[in-house]
Amino acid sequence: MNFTGSSWLKFGLFTVGLGQSFVFVLVPPLARDLGLSEVQTSSIFAISAMAWALTSAFWGRASDRYGRRNIAILGLIGYAVSLIALITPLFLAEKNILNLTLLFPALILGRLINGLLGSATRPASFAYVADITSKEKRTVKFARMESSFLVGTVVGPLVGGFLFLITKETPFYLFSFLAMIAAIGIYFNLVPSDRSYKKLKDKSKIKWYSQTIWPFLSVAAVLSLCQASLLQSIGFYITDLFSYLDDLPILISMTFTLLAISTIASQYFFTDAFPINNFNLLLFGTLTLIFSYFTMAFLQSISTYYLSVILLGIGFGMTRPALASSLSIAQSPENQGTAAGYLGSVIPIGHMTTPFIAMPIYAYNPSYLYYFSSILCITLILFIITHPEIKNIK
Repeated sequence: MNFTGSSWLKFGLFTVGLGQSFVFVLVPPLARDLGLSEVQTSSIFAISAMAWALTSAFWGRASDRYGRRNIAILGLIGYAVSLIALITPLFLAEKNILNLTLLFPALILGRLINGLLGSATRPASFAYVADITSKEKRTVKFARMESSFLVGTVVGPLVGGFLFLITKETPFYLFSFLAMIAAIGIYFNLVPSDRSYKKLKDKSKIKWYSQTIWPFLSVAAVLSLCQASLLQSIGFYITDLFSYLDDLPILISMTFTLLAISTIASQYFFTDAFPINNFNLLLFGTLTLIFSYFTMAFLQSISTYYLSVILLGIGFGMTRPALASSLSIAQSPENQGTAAGYLGSVIPIGHMTTPFIAMPIYAYNPSYLYYFSSILCITLILFIITHPEIKNIK
């Protein structure tokens, strides 16, 4: 089988999805067993998200100047190194080789490598797709790239959990190895897009506040907060509302699996099988989110809960590729990487702000958080249908 360059990019994003979801599941209990507090553990991931947000736009701009292939490969190498840098101090501390006082800064360093370098692959990959596809095909191509990452997030905890039973280090080494394989595949198979990066080197002038940028980033920031609020609260929500049920960890795992699968299915259905234009994807996807959040707030039975989760996945599956595609279509060719980088910088904002905005609301009353998300999405609807840059997208 001969993989194309685009296929290797998808595989690269798949490997990133593997590790990103896996470390969120298994690193916290390992760190706790070695004496780190919940605050320290969450800080490790928050610092990584902040580094990702700060560097993603830089790497997108760099891909405009130095080529998509080079930056995508750099990101995968950085991601692979970060996995090794994350498990090594945990392994050494468990064997009493590394002093426990050094464990926390060592883990921060490992995740910083992921945030600073691993953030390069996504904007370079999406910019490459924008380079080689027509505007009419861009949404479905972006959806397939997004789905590759999402499939990785579903498979990561399942495969990683099984490999974890062999040794704790095995999944980290294997996922790192797969990322290096993806980097090699991209190097030998990705044909540079038909453009001269040297000529375009000084032409990328757009900023985050440019008229063709900030409206889409605003939508992305609100959706990011809504999604991160859900992901970070869902374990508490299940525990608080359904404590009478057995096997709560299984219910939590099923939630994330259902959310990812419904997102992937939605992306395929609405962008490939029965495609609709970007404006309608954004509009009806956001309306679906409003209905889902209100349902979670009002009707608190287990069956209604899972229905809401599926609908949330459908809503996010409609909005994410439409947003990325719309932003790309609004840009000139020399700004594709920069625009993708700006979008990548906004995505982590939800995870960075949720502890300060969403979780205090949840602590006051769980239902109020989902009312809050509904209100945010209603505001988003008004913005989508009134802002000229968004309402005119196709």
